[in-house]
Amino acid sequence: MHKSSWQSRRHRRRGQRHHAWFRRHGSNERNDAGAQQSPQGSSDGHGEAPSTSSTDGNSSVPDLPGYYFDPEKKRYFRLLPGHNNCNPLTKESIRQKEMERKRLKLLEEEKLQGKKIARLGFNTSSLLQKSKLGFLNATSYCRLAHELRVSCMQRKKVQIQSSDPSALASDQFNLIMADTNSDRLFTVNDVKVGGSKYGIISLHGLKTPTFRVHMHENLYFTNRKVNAMCWASLNHLDSHVLLCLMGIAETPGCATLLPTSLFVSNHAAGDRPGMLCSFRIPGAWSCAWSLNIQANNCFSTGLSRRVLVTSVVTGHRRSFGTSSDVLTQQFAVMAPLLFNGCRSGEIFAIDLRCQNQGKGWKATRLFHDSAVTSVQILQEEQCLMASDMAGTIKLWDLRTTKCIRQYSGHVNEYAHLPLHVHEEEGIVVAVGQDCYTRIWSLHDGQLLRTIPSPYPTSKADIPSVAFSSRLGGTQGAPGLLMAVRQDLYCFSYS
Repeated sequence: MHKSSWQSRRHRRRGQRHHAWFRRHGSNERNDAGAQQSPQGSSDGHGEAPSTSSTDGNSSVPDLPGYYFDPEKKRYFRLLPGHNNCNPLTKESIRQKEMERKRLKLLEEEKLQGKKIARLGFNTSSLLQKSKLGFLNATSYCRLAHELRVSCMQRKKVQIQSSDPSALASDQFNLIMADTNSDRLFTVNDVKVGGSKYGIISLHGLKTPTFRVHMHENLYFTNRKVNAMCWASLNHLDSHVLLCLMGIAETPGCATLLPTSLFVSNHAAGDRPGMLCSFRIPGAWSCAWSLNIQANNCFSTGLSRRVLVTSVVTGHRRSFGTSSDVLTQQFAVMAPLLFNGCRSGEIFAIDLRCQNQGKGWKATRLFHDSAVTSVQILQEEQCLMASDMAGTIKLWDLRTTKCIRQYSGHVNEYAHLPLHVHEEEGIVVAVGQDCYTRIWSLHDGQLLRTIPSPYPTSKADIPSVAFSSRLGGTQGAPGLLMAVRQDLYCFSYS
C-alpha cells in the first residue's frame, strides 16, 4: 500500500516538471516566432485581412491549424470551433470583416465614380473622336455611350412622400417591380408586426435635382409570404398585379390578381374598378402572365413538379407534369411558348398548342448545372438568358440550343434571385447574394460596374433593383432604382 502511494507521488512530481519544461519551451518558441514575424505583420498592416490563417504567397507567416494571424495586431488568434464562448473568432466572422472592409472601400470609390470609365481607351472625348473619324457605327456608338453613362451613375437618395410617414420609417422594402412604361413601381414591404403590405410608387416626380416620389398605399394586407409576382394586363396594359402567396397552417396557397385601381389616386377619374380575384393554387414558386394572343388572359404558375396554365375568364386549367420544381417562368410573345426553369437545372419550353396529355409539348430543352432562378427571353425570341444558384449567367441560342456567352462575377449559393435584361441599353443587371449589384455588357459580357449596398452585407438585406431607360415615363431619364431596408435610391445618368 505504502509502496504504491510513493510511486504515484513520484510520477505526479515527474509530470509536473515535464509540463513546466514544455510551458517554458513553448513560451520561448512563441516569443521567437513573434519577433521573426513582426516585420511581416507591419508590412501587411494596411492590407486586407486574409480569409484564412494564410497570407500572401511571399509571406513567411506559417499556417497554424486552428489559428488565424491578424496582420494588424501582428499575432495569432485561435479560431474557436463552437459558439458558446463570449465573442468567438470564427471563419465566418473573419469573412464578414473582409466583406465589410471591401464594401467601405468601394463606397469611397463611388464618390470618384464620375472619373472612371467602363472600358480602357473609351472616355467621352475618345468616343466622340472615334465616331467622327468613322471608326464606330451608330449602333456601336450608342452602345458604348450607354456603357460610359452607366459607369458614371451617381447615387441619390429618393424622398418618399406618403399619407403615413411613420410606416415608411418602420416598414422595409422586400421587392420592387417597375411596370412596362416605368412610370409606376409596385412594392412589397415587410411590416414590423409581421406580414406584408403592398404599395405603388408614382415615378413622375423622379427628376433632378430633387428626387421625390409619392407612395400610394392600400389597406390590403397579408400575413403570408410573397413567393413571386408579375404585372398582368387584364383590362389594359399593367392593369393588375399577379401575386403568388405561400400557404400557412390550414390556409392554402393562392394566386391573387390585385387591381392597381385599388390604390388611392392611382387611376384616372371615371375608371371602373378592376376585378379582384383569387385562385387556390398550392405552393407556387413562380408565375408569369401571357401576352400571346393564343393564350389571351391566361397566367401560369410553377409548382412542385407541375405547371398550371389558368384562364382568368373561364377558370379552365391545363396541367403539365415536370420532374422538378419550377422556379421561374416567362411567356414568349410571338410564339405560343412558355419557358420554365427548374430546380434540377433544366430549362424547357411548353408548346401551348399541344394538349397536356400529349408527348410533344416540350419544344426546347436546355441544361444548367444548378437550379435555374431566372429566365429572360430577348426581343426577337431567338435567344434566352438564364441564371442559376451557382452564380452562372448564360446566354443561349434557342435555334442551336447552345450557350453563346457567359457573364462572370455573379454571386449566388442558394437564393432565388432575379435577372434583368435591357436590350435597348445593351446591359444586364443582377444583384448577388453578397448584396452587390453588377452590370454587364449584353454585347460581350464585360463587367461594367459593381455597386455596393449602402448597408452592411446581410442575407436579410439583399437589395431589390429596377432599371429602365425612361424612369418616370416617356420623358424620363435612364437610371437604376435600388430599394434596401427603408430606403429607395436612384442611380441616374449624369
